[in-house]
Amino acid sequence: MRITYIGGPTALVEIGGLRLLTDPTFDVAGGEYRAASYSLHKTQGPALARAALGRIDVVLLSHDHHFDNLDTSGRAMLGEAGVVLTTRAGAQRLGTPAIGLAPWQMHDVALPDGGTLRITATPARHGPDGGDRGPVVGFVLQRVGDAGGAVYVSGDTVWYDGVAEVARRFPVDVAVLNMGAAHVAVAGPSHLTFTADEGVEFARAFEQATIVPLHYEGWAHFTESRREIDAAFRAHALEHRLHWLAPGVATAFAGAA
Repeated sequence: MRITYIGGPTALVEIGGLRLLTDPTFDVAGGEYRAASYSLHKTQGPALARAALGRIDVVLLSHDHHFDNLDTSGRAMLGEAGVVLTTRAGAQRLGTPAIGLAPWQMHDVALPDGGTLRITATPARHGPDGGDRGPVVGFVLQRVGDAGGAVYVSGDTVWYDGVAEVARRFPVDVAVLNMGAAHVAVAGPSHLTFTADEGVEFARAFEQATIVPLHYEGWAHFTESRREIDAAFRAHALEHRLHWLAPGVATAFAGAA
């Protein structure tokens, strides 16, 4: 299994010859994205252009209604993917080739190496209890019939019971977490993605997982950076659990999926 960090929430995950892309964002830096009551500012462009990636078999789209998870160029490339897995509400808005999944619903994909990858949708909450900016969804990737570890892709979520349940159901070896403690004024004082301290809580619950941070840079609404994440894990003697990806470089992970 290999992961290539592209920028923001976007990474290419390669398993058994299958090519999966998380939350596509390919616009250049400097864009401002206006919604009814807030705006988002993109501060970094992608490490790799869409044209450099080649074939995309599956897009894992945590949600379609926020530009920092699906910007203009990312939206334009969805029709090139084999399938787009997302929320049920998102699939209704996007149409073909999007498929909506409810939490714990499964979707199997044939692997080029002859196996089958089972993708299970997982619960996610994009903000505090009672202040969810969703709906959003996460994903677990695991080979059918393989007792080895799974890959967890959190999507935009905070730490809460729904995420903790993933640890009870799956032997996660690699966890790709959207961090950065995202905040927009319209949501009040609460963060909308994992804080560094919540990442520590996650690491304690997912005892065997390597933690791969995503979505902590590239947009102005993040309130925590790599510095805060490193410091929190170091304070709890968990810094060895973090794995930072170099932009644009494929990194191999043994034992996962």
